[in-house]
Amino acid sequence: MRLTILGGGGFRVPLVYGALLRDHGDPRVDEVSLYDVDPRRLEAIGHVLEQMAEQTAQQTAAGHGDAPRVRATTDLDDALSGADFVFSAIRVGGLEGRTRDEHVALDLGVLGQETTGPGGVAYGLRTVPEAVRIAEAVVRCAPQAWVINFTNPAGMVTEAMQSVLGERVVGICDSPIALARRAATALGLDPARTRADYVGLNHLGWLRRLVLDGVDVLPRLLADTSALQGIEEARLFGPDWVQALGALPNEYLYYYYFARDAVASVRSEPDTRGDFLLRQQREFYESVAARPARAYQRWQQVRAERDASYMAEVRGADEERDAEDVAGGGYEGVALAFMAAVMRGTPTSMILNVRNGTTVASLPEDGVVEVPCHVDGAGAVPLSPTPPDQHQLGLMAQVKAVEQLTIRAALSRDVGLATTAFALHPLVDSVTVARDLVRGYRIADGFRQPSTRRP
Repeated sequence: MRLTILGGGGFRVPLVYGALLRDHGDPRVDEVSLYDVDPRRLEAIGHVLEQMAEQTAQQTAAGHGDAPRVRATTDLDDALSGADFVFSAIRVGGLEGRTRDEHVALDLGVLGQETTGPGGVAYGLRTVPEAVRIAEAVVRCAPQAWVINFTNPAGMVTEAMQSVLGERVVGICDSPIALARRAATALGLDPARTRADYVGLNHLGWLRRLVLDGVDVLPRLLADTSALQGIEEARLFGPDWVQALGALPNEYLYYYYFARDAVASVRSEPDTRGDFLLRQQREFYESVAARPARAYQRWQQVRAERDASYMAEVRGADEERDAEDVAGGGYEGVALAFMAAVMRGTPTSMILNVRNGTTVASLPEDGVVEVPCHVDGAGAVPLSPTPPDQHQLGLMAQVKAVEQLTIRAALSRDVGLATTAFALHPLVDSVTVARDLVRGYRIADGFRQPSTRRP
């Protein structure tokens, strides 16, 4: 089995490779093709993966030859040819683009975050055309491949790719799965024995029920303030607000429920998250180029720093990230679980970004939603969650409208549609601000650039 990773020179690629090294099922991925536009980054990550495989061989009875073979290329068609699975984790515009997305919004007094709010719209406008070009290349080079999308904004990008690939592309995120796991653990339960009833869009959803042996145990957790204090989301939002909602919200909903607080917190810091990552990753790739023999060791050090700083802008200054959350498996575990279910035909259930159909009434059928799914050799089938409350549905509907406008604007290069997308986002509080965002992001200039899509 061949896995192609798009964005193969990215910092998080070793997480995926590490999951493959730990997988000894049959069949398994035995070849990994890395694609990136930056050969320097590909070379650095190649050193990390080689040293990971060597260390794994030393620590286990498996030989180095059991590790999936790795090849790297800057040719997209070459990377995709013969792929059984395609993992997309690209960043159009690089981290420089992310920092610009953050700062333009913050300078106008609205949220600067890469997936939520105006930053997410700007990122989507830049990314959707490239994602569609990649989907067209998959059809051309690997029409039977399954595409697993982690490129942000994940729901929006997955929806754009589905216009070409249909249901052979799913989006993944580790946030909802980690939320359900933490809820079960807080109750002293085995997460594997529970079933999560979750509904939302990517980075905008709620755990509505947690079912054990046919019984919803979430009310017991919500009534226990002490137990809630053990869950990162409840500490972030405050147990009283979680109890008022009657559900556990995804951590990214902090940006909606506490919008002013979040903006003030981010603006009070000397650097944004993007600034931190840009500086950190420049140093990482430079250090690996200078001392390639220490690539894996350096990657581990930088990863620990990165994990510790995740969403630090909205946590208390003295609050460290939950150790169990950091070690909880992450998106690479979600990707491997999906691939394993499809490869081996072993049924499982997991929360994915998939085509809505009739899963969530009142949302567009062709829109992508984030819900529990049944996964087996035939792919993913969404399971009907408990219907969302009115305020949940209202927020989902408004953000979904923005996502679909953003896709249309990106593909048609329509500045008017882009302005409307910004203006209708619930975290943009004025049409005037939306117009200022369009000017600040230089959307018209970007739309005038030559298209990268092939005819």
